Amino acid sequence: MVRERIRLYFSLIKPLQTGLLLTTGLAGYMSARCPLFNLGTLLEVAGSLFLAISGSTLLNMWWDRDIDAKMGRTCRRPLAAGALSPTETLWVGIALSLLGIGWAWWVFPTYGGLVLAGWFFDVVVYTLWLKRRTCWSIVWGGVAGGMPVLAGRSLGVGHVDAIGILLALAVLLWIPTHIMTFSLRHLEDYQTAGVPTFPARYGAATTRTIISISSLLAAVAITLAAILLGMAWGYLRLLAVLSTGLVILAVGAWFRPTERVNFSLYKYASLYMLAAMLLLAL
Repeated sequence: MVRERIRLYFSLIKPLQTGLLLTTGLAGYMSARCPLFNLGTLLEVAGSLFLAISGSTLLNMWWDRDIDAKMGRTCRRPLAAGALSPTETLWVGIALSLLGIGWAWWVFPTYGGLVLAGWFFDVVVYTLWLKRRTCWSIVWGGVAGGMPVLAGRSLGVGHVDAIGILLALAVLLWIPTHIMTFSLRHLEDYQTAGVPTFPARYGAATTRTIISISSLLAAVAITLAAILLGMAWGYLRLLAVLSTGLVILAVGAWFRPTERVNFSLYKYASLYMLAAMLLLAL
């Protein structure tokens, strides 16, 4: 029974998404500090971010359980399907959030403040306030997504610096590639649930244009951050190859839009961000 509930909650925190955001936070810290000499702090970063991100995701799921029940791809989620109690999930989400943010603040106030800011933009601004009102809510979702890497970097250097801002900006610019390609693929689901999207508001052609431009700018932001970090030439060349692949797919989805290219871009965008952050950490 307990094992089954843990499994349900684990699926509810979106482990792949949480893992990617956690990786960006760790990469931000490791870009400034050698993990071999700061293993204790690295584990604290991992623990606090995991709790805070998981807590915010549970709260998002709790709030969106009604629209999840209306969409074919999400109706089997534990809350939408009635496998978990909404009240219990709410309190678990609050508890994890408080533990994660409190732990982060204890580690370093600036780091904790940025983790809190990410939680606030994600839960309050994006989910509670804007998601059901405007498709531009994804901008604030992107700001929230950029906070883990900025928080990790600020902990490593002791303050917010230009490299951290560039890395957060890269995540913000990557968000349209990730979310808009997904909304193109599942447009009918979002319309059924009444969630505003860019394809529904501005059309598929405009959405693909935004995806291509944001993909290019995200690659530029990550490359600039890597150069400022003094990334070794070998790693920098690999990053350039990965960035070129992202841009080629984005441009291909713009000029020759097909379901296959769109889905390939969606998958590659996540792998690109993961690989780029690992290279920055190395």
